[in-house]
Amino acid sequence: MIKQTLIGAAIIALAINLTGCGSSTKTTVQNTETQGQQLMDLKEAYDKGVISEKEYNRAKKEILDQ
Repeated sequence: MIKQTLIGAAIIALAINLTGCGSSTKTTVQNTETQGQQLMDLKEAYDKGVISEKEYNRAKKEILDQ
């Protein structure tokens, strides 16, 4: 019983210590979507009324300026 308690306490202590480790790491996500695909997706969102014309034009400019 004591052994199980010590193991459980050790696991909890490790979990607490590890939760702070991720705060300083940076995750990079590579965007593999082509510019053309981004423009098509954007146009589809505009056509469906998900975004306004102003949002569409701003996002389109950002994509083309990349």
